[in-house]
Amino acid sequence: MPISLKGSERRKARVRKAIRARAYGRPRLSVHRSGKNIYAQIIDDVSGRTLAAASSLDKDVKGKANGGSVEGASAVGKLVADRAKAANVTEVIFDRGGYLYHGRVKALADAAREAGLQF
Repeated sequence: MPISLKGSERRKARVRKAIRARAYGRPRLSVHRSGKNIYAQIIDDVSGRTLAAASSLDKDVKGKANGGSVEGASAVGKLVADRAKAANVTEVIFDRGGYLYHGRVKALADAAREAGLQF
């Protein structure tokens, strides 16, 4: 019997399936957003490890900008890109996690690109 998923879970699974099909071994930049904060992590799906992570709750970001704003998402994107470069990761594939590529998710992606991540 198949497992029934809610609409958001179905969308997330569909996005993740498409990403894994074209990842070609690259790590995945996964984004999660809540009402007040935003989180990003770079995951190596082959080994199942998190290579770098950042969120709006980190000390480096918390005082600068609110996590529920576009400015906060940009700060998190820059921070995760810097941490990825420190872990020798330059190319990733972007996993928006079922969220629309708009607003905070887009700001995080643009800031990560400007800081040197390629996707």
